Amino acid sequence: MQLDPQLVWLVGGLVALLALASLITFVLKRRSGADVTSVIANLDARVKAWWIMVAVFVAALAAGRIGSVVLFGVLSFLALREFITLTPTRAADHRTLFWAFFVVTPLQYYLIAMSWYGLFAILIPVYAFILVPTRSALAGDSERFLERAAKIQWALMVCVYCVSHVPALLTLRIPGYEGQNGKLLLFFAIVVQLSDVLQYVWGKLLGRNKIVPQISPNKTVEGFWGGTLSATAIGGALWWATPFTWWQALLFAWLLTLMGFFGGLVMSAIKRDRGVKDYGTLIEGHGGVMDRIDSICFAAPVFFHLVRYCYT
Repeated sequence: MQLDPQLVWLVGGLVALLALASLITFVLKRRSGADVTSVIANLDARVKAWWIMVAVFVAALAAGRIGSVVLFGVLSFLALREFITLTPTRAADHRTLFWAFFVVTPLQYYLIAMSWYGLFAILIPVYAFILVPTRSALAGDSERFLERAAKIQWALMVCVYCVSHVPALLTLRIPGYEGQNGKLLLFFAIVVQLSDVLQYVWGKLLGRNKIVPQISPNKTVEGFWGGTLSATAIGGALWWATPFTWWQALLFAWLLTLMGFFGGLVMSAIKRDRGVKDYGTLIEGHGGVMDRIDSICFAAPVFFHLVRYCYT
């Protein structure tokens, strides 16, 4: 990865944004005095967690492809653990889960580190798809077999396969953009995560009409439009850091915000089905790892394959 002035501007913009959020949170807490509401306390916890997450993300990005592969490999492992914890398994699944956690997951990221597109693109959809039910069948337990196998396969697809497409952006060979893929990864992360944050902010400010209250009570029509349009505009304004023209950056940013919304909504449906609010408690103010990366699950593979198809 080449460290260039544009990358420094992107990271500097993130730091400035977090500094502004910290200042706003500080002012809100001072004005509230001893009566800090739960919303302000949650906002404060979220901002503090964002400082840590951005620092870790930038450090991994600075370490190059291996650093990013390791970071997202760890995130996939933790997300898979949270996902499996929510889904009941039986003793017969333990060896299948061993393969999922300690063979399939690291192998997927190893293939990305090796830039072996031909195999990492099919490892889980083809080979793990066959491995999971076969290994469970060999255990000899047929009770709720289809349900158990489907849950493990779905967990691998969402937590490992989809998420692994984020560091895979660093493997794309885009003519005229060599050595600059770190900015493309940062563009992706900024648009998807800002859309998530801005939907939350717009929803708190203007949210009146809920979209699917049975699944995600905090998602509102006003928050959706305010967040997606704001993040799309920011994505379009960052075209100079990408291999896209300004209108292409706008289209990609719009697509990312939609995919991010759909991903978050589907992951919320799973939580409602399991009767929990969050996937975990690892990240203060956000919940678990899966709660923080749910919006990238659908956005990452769509973005990767579109860029690969159109620009390489």
